[in-house]
Amino acid sequence: MTTTVLITGATSGIGAEFARQFAARGCDLVLVARSEESLGRTAADLRRTAGVEVEVLTADLLDDAARNRVLERIRAGGDGSGVPAVDVLVNNAGYGLPTSFADTSLEDEIDHLRIHVEVPLALAHGALQVMRRNGEGTVINVASVAGFVPRGSYGAAKAAMISFSRWANVAYGRDGVRVTALCPGFVHTDFHQRMGVDKGGIPRLLWLDAGFVVREALRDTAAGRAVSVPGLRYRALVAAARVLPPSLVTRAASLGR
Repeated sequence: MTTTVLITGATSGIGAEFARQFAARGCDLVLVARSEESLGRTAADLRRTAGVEVEVLTADLLDDAARNRVLERIRAGGDGSGVPAVDVLVNNAGYGLPTSFADTSLEDEIDHLRIHVEVPLALAHGALQVMRRNGEGTVINVASVAGFVPRGSYGAAKAAMISFSRWANVAYGRDGVRVTALCPGFVHTDFHQRMGVDKGGIPRLLWLDAGFVVREALRDTAAGRAVSVPGLRYRALVAAARVLPPSLVTRAASLGR
């Protein structure tokens, strides 16, 4: 049977790369994003180039009703309705904030926490119910190396998803479900441009290609790893962060802010 993959934030950056690589493997897709126009364009390209089935769900995941529509799609699969079950969930939707915690409005900080923690946990909750019933499945939570270092509320949110993924991979592995936190560093996408961050201030050796990041994630997920940190340089940085003085790690982590 064909694997069906649901991806949030699927029209740009890492999410779009996940869509391309899964489509190249012959997987059918359910793409979720806020822009109906971008979704339509992305879906048409993938249908044409990969010949796979592509559903689209236009949803602002910070809107409860929209998020619940996505949850309904996840829960509907494999229930006898003829709707394909979601075999793989990629929780990728998210964004960064351009100002530090104390300078950002409380409302913006709460929305930021919701999109990076509440939303992926809600979707994972629905997916795990279906996947456990089916005896197999995969959840990939796109986190960040920021989750290993002090980097404001963004790092805190990503640390939460890393911790959850580590636990869930063990807890639900016995049910045939793999859960992996993907923790990239700086990736060539439009993520930093949308934040207004000067990419020129970040050393070239720290930049990764989105294709490489996703290939590493899929390899590590297939191996059953709970955490995927693409690139030797970033694995070394994560290891160093565990032993270096917190003040030094905090200064280094503010790079590119």
